[in-house]
Amino acid sequence: MTRLSSVPSPSQPTAGGTGIYLDHAATSPVCPAAAEAVVRGMGITGNPSSRHAAGDEAREALESSRAQMAALLDCTPDDVVFTGGGSEADALAICGTVLAAADRPVHVITTAVEHSAVLESCAMAGELGAEVTILRPDSRGWIDPDDVRRALRPHTLLVSVMHANNETGVLQPVADIADIAHEAGALMHTDAVQTAGKVSLAEIGADLVSVSAHKFYGPKGVGALKVAPEVRLAPLIRGGSQERGLRAGTENVAGVLGMAAAASAALHHLDDPEFQEHRHALRAHLLKELEAAGDIAVNGEGAPCLPETLNVSFAGVRGDTLVDMLAVHGICVSAGSACHAGSDEPSHVLTAMGIPAERARSSVRFSPGRTTSVDEVTVAAARTVDVVGKLRALGPADTPQPTHA
Repeated sequence: MTRLSSVPSPSQPTAGGTGIYLDHAATSPVCPAAAEAVVRGMGITGNPSSRHAAGDEAREALESSRAQMAALLDCTPDDVVFTGGGSEADALAICGTVLAAADRPVHVITTAVEHSAVLESCAMAGELGAEVTILRPDSRGWIDPDDVRRALRPHTLLVSVMHANNETGVLQPVADIADIAHEAGALMHTDAVQTAGKVSLAEIGADLVSVSAHKFYGPKGVGALKVAPEVRLAPLIRGGSQERGLRAGTENVAGVLGMAAAASAALHHLDDPEFQEHRHALRAHLLKELEAAGDIAVNGEGAPCLPETLNVSFAGVRGDTLVDMLAVHGICVSAGSACHAGSDEPSHVLTAMGIPAERARSSVRFSPGRTTSVDEVTVAAARTVDVVGKLRALGPADTPQPTHA
């Protein structure tokens, strides 16, 4: 039996400064090493493109950070392109690939459970003339590699399948899908925003990999894209020749330094067996405590999942109402993706999985982080069970809710 050990409380405050933060899938608090690196970067005066001592200092800091990011992305430093975040990295990977092949018909394959950054980039690819196929997952939210194989066409240029889903945490068989894409002469892109720093990115086989610093305890507004040497990309932001001509504009040196420091810290934790055991035990403990609410369903159950993400539907309760009431008690969770907060539409991810709208609207995402303690999870779960009971006692939600599936 796995023993739950108490991981030390964070040396930095939780996001928001108070309460119990279980919304790391939305964003993570900046770790001390990353914060120190950002401050150090703010003290670097020069432009990395300038040919003088101050420029040399900035350029050396940038290239040192590029090497650190290459270690996270399992590639060479020359393959790393710095971006303004994960969404920009996705857009550059998808639309940049399509633009670079504008001289011929192209076909792009993606899935219905992708983050909106990928789905909107694929929509833009369609506006640029690409044919786009969107595959549906099974009821667990998992993509069958054989579905990708069946969707391939002679002119398939790119397959884009996320490494792990941001709402359910379901891990996709990216390496298997990459093999299928490559056999057909197509490129493979994966949005690894949710897995970078949590799961090794080695041997996933993707030619293009998107990551975002703020998901692995780095600063917001900076990300990176791994671009394999054989990939032809056209820049989306044009101007100077920065980032191998793929992303114009003076690089965010302070942000990049913070991202690189966060990447190095994350890699250290990936190699810590005790911490890896704690990740899985913490999720199991959280689910066990939430089951006391009764009539719940885990969305994505049965598929391989990130232990940091647990998506649960509470029958008879609106997810957004539950989130709001927990926030009053200082507990931070989400009803689906943070990018669509405030929308009354059921999650496109859960809808694609075939989950009825009523159950989808009753879902809440719990995403503990690297510094979350067992005590915090216990308290948050108990408060959730209490609030769910009170909401159910008030009467049915707007629409009838299904029982456990």
